[in-house]
Amino acid sequence: MTDAFIPIHAIKGRGAATRLAHRFEREARDAYDDGWGTLEDGAAEAEDLQPLQTEVRFEDVKSVLGGNESPDIYFDRSINPYRGCEHGCIYCFARPTHSYLNLSPGLDFETKLIAKRNIVEVLRAELGRRNYRPNQIAIGTATDCYQPIERELRLTRSVIELLGEVRHPFGLVTKSSAVEHDLDLIAPMAAAHLAAVYVTITTLDGELARKLEPRAAAPHRRLRTVRTLAEAGVPVGVSVAPQIPFVTEDMEQVLEAAWEAGARSAFYTVIRLPWEVAPLFKQWLELHYPQRAGRIMARIREMRGGKDYDADFGTRMTGTGLWAELIRQRFEKATQRIGFNRERITLDLSAFRPPGAAGQGSLF
Repeated sequence: MTDAFIPIHAIKGRGAATRLAHRFEREARDAYDDGWGTLEDGAAEAEDLQPLQTEVRFEDVKSVLGGNESPDIYFDRSINPYRGCEHGCIYCFARPTHSYLNLSPGLDFETKLIAKRNIVEVLRAELGRRNYRPNQIAIGTATDCYQPIERELRLTRSVIELLGEVRHPFGLVTKSSAVEHDLDLIAPMAAAHLAAVYVTITTLDGELARKLEPRAAAPHRRLRTVRTLAEAGVPVGVSVAPQIPFVTEDMEQVLEAAWEAGARSAFYTVIRLPWEVAPLFKQWLELHYPQRAGRIMARIREMRGGKDYDADFGTRMTGTGLWAELIRQRFEKATQRIGFNRERITLDLSAFRPPGAAGQGSLF
């Protein structure tokens, strides 16, 4: 797999700069200068590159509910209707999952998407099992459940329709304004204490967001989504994750704007660089912020015990050391001052009614 140089203008609308070889590749090729203008020729060829097109592949899955036993995550089950994400967030911790599909965590993660077309049928069967016990389902925890292809495929909407049918509580996380299209489903469930939505707003800086999260909604549009949801009576939280030293520097302003729009809960994490995310993020820094790339990585390593990443359950979300402590203090002081997290969003588990077989009605 070739890992060639691509100029910034040629990857407009994408987060990664290359199809970085995944960790299971037996062979990987790097561009290098052989003294005969190889790099310059490659860059010239890239000048003529056409915009990368998104390809959707369909998958029939055997299971939908993902289990979680990690002690640092609040939910124990999740649903992700899609693999890969067109939003192209360069920091996405889910990028390495494309390696299991023999695809690149770089540009393939953003352009070769997998849609779970039988998701509702399988979920109906899982919710109908005799031993199933309801607990909050988190939707879109790995890849965004409202990325652009949802407008056409409507897999997330079909999942919410089923959850509404069986009165099962859920929360979802998104960067997309497309969640507003499903307010007709979400608002009634929220009124019955069965739904909550969390909108991720990493920064209010539009230029930075365009580089960091190239195909996600603009920050001001996400704030409008928070307001729309709150006005419809949906409990709304804001995620200011991930925090990246010397990159996302307006946490307090984001929290203030989100509160003004109607969000009443908030959380954060620091940037995580597992597996292939680390080299991809370093490429991104060299393309967009070459003068401070070294300083940014030094602070990230400071929060990870001198490594690019440390997967320890106790610290992977918040990091360790002085810089991590400063971020924690900033977040806690800002949320306390503004008023966030004074009331916990509690969803009703008692309303759940197991579904019948597909197409089978109920007498009650």
